[in-house]
Amino acid sequence: MNFDIGYMIEIFPELLKYIPITLYLAIVSMVFAVIIGVILSLILVNKVPVFYQLAKVFISFFRGTPVLVQLLMIYFGLPQLFPMLNSIGAGTAAIIAFSLNTSAYLAEIFRAGLVSVDKGQAEAAITVGMTYPQALRGIILPQAIRNALPATGNMFIGLIKNSSLAFTIGVTELLAQGKLMASSSLKFFEAYLAVGIIYWILTILYSWIQDWYERKLNKPYSK
Repeated sequence: MNFDIGYMIEIFPELLKYIPITLYLAIVSMVFAVIIGVILSLILVNKVPVFYQLAKVFISFFRGTPVLVQLLMIYFGLPQLFPMLNSIGAGTAAIIAFSLNTSAYLAEIFRAGLVSVDKGQAEAAITVGMTYPQALRGIILPQAIRNALPATGNMFIGLIKNSSLAFTIGVTELLAQGKLMASSSLKFFEAYLAVGIIYWILTILYSWIQDWYERKLNKPYSK
């Protein structure tokens, strides 16, 4: 067995330098995905004419095709159709692809969260003089967020891991650097194991943060 643990430990500091890029891709993509997902979920719940049908097609496409295909289509395909997009950077293309893909899943998660809130609460709020946006912001959304948080957190963990696909279009993030180091040293197992351990630690840390936040949200309901 030819396993060089010393080399694996040695490359950790170099790999850690690329964590900010990985987190940047994941966090920025998640922010946009949440915004798009909320809009889509409201369209789905309220069945807004025309937009409802378009939202269903959007969700079906981005949930039904591989994220890698979507990434390649956006980075290589869109500039072919729209030459003005030739200047789009690889990082920007990755964020667009990850945002759209994740938003399709979040739309259904948020829709389920909204539907889980008793309609009577919104009707009661409107009866006492609140507008629908006020009822949505003050009564429905806080409960929907609490119900949707676990699944949303899982989507973010998936997004952290999916960010590794950005190397296919030239983004030098964590996996890309690990691949370069593996190719130069020919110690593939050690390099990729080090990359895997870093991803694993990132997901564990995020899981701890999410568990803490869920317990905080659930405190008023546990008495």
